[in-house]
Amino acid sequence: MDDLRRLAVFAAVVRHRSMSAAGRALGMSPSAVSQQVRLLEKDGGVTLLHRSTRKLRLTDAGERLHVACAAMVAQAELARAELHSAREAPSGELRIAATVGFARHIAPALGELLASHPALSLQLLVDDSPVDLIEARVDLAVRFGKVPDMPWAARRLGSFDWCLCASPQWLAQHGEPASPEALLGHAWVGFARTGGVLMPSFRGPAGQLQTLRIQPRIGSNNQLSIQQMCEAGLGPAMLGMVDVHEALEAGRLRHLLPEWQAGSLDVWALTPQRDAQPAKVRHAIAALGRYLAGVPGMRPPG
Repeated sequence: MDDLRRLAVFAAVVRHRSMSAAGRALGMSPSAVSQQVRLLEKDGGVTLLHRSTRKLRLTDAGERLHVACAAMVAQAELARAELHSAREAPSGELRIAATVGFARHIAPALGELLASHPALSLQLLVDDSPVDLIEARVDLAVRFGKVPDMPWAARRLGSFDWCLCASPQWLAQHGEPASPEALLGHAWVGFARTGGVLMPSFRGPAGQLQTLRIQPRIGSNNQLSIQQMCEAGLGPAMLGMVDVHEALEAGRLRHLLPEWQAGSLDVWALTPQRDAQPAKVRHAIAALGRYLAGVPGMRPPG
């Protein structure tokens, strides 16, 4: 059993990239973690880690051993989760990562779940940048668009249409465009990304396709800020229908070229575990799905 413990400690050191972080995760002191790794190296007669003051680096032997250790730990965690999944109620800390624009939906989506389960707490991490679910100890992340190849589980929660918008004051100054290409000569507000170029595509009522190449004059890495600048009259912008519904209803924004389809964006729930999800995660995903089904501008997964 001591050997199994040492193998699990070694896997935790590699996973968390430091003795201290592994110790915090395991409830051990850094010196105790280091001792377990040294004993493992002594028993095996090989060096598993090269240590420096700043980082750890696996040796060839360490890399080979870690593959087996990680698989062992994963199976142990799966067995433990399966043991408790049938009777587990939502409890403990639920860590959710969401973009700034979507964060406003978390409270109404999960309010009933939190009220019904007093043993469940919530930590909401708000950031438009991608987050490492393992590094940040995130149970559930809400993300948009195409999901790249990753070791995490992804469940589609729905989708929403893009909406080409401008403020009434901008339209009063520049007039109503007759087609997407009529907007090429105007200053746009857009999402800041590598190269700074946007390529929105529009399909017209007769099936014609127009793709624009836009260099936004005003950019941001935050979709909510883009909407605010669009509402202030700084230029047209591509915005999510789920975000602008209230602004359209209130007249702060106008939907340009509503007869042209501007494409859609999928909404995903990402989790670090594919099997035997904790009850807190299962119930949170279900609550998000129910809530989003009733949000104007959202379409449920088909």
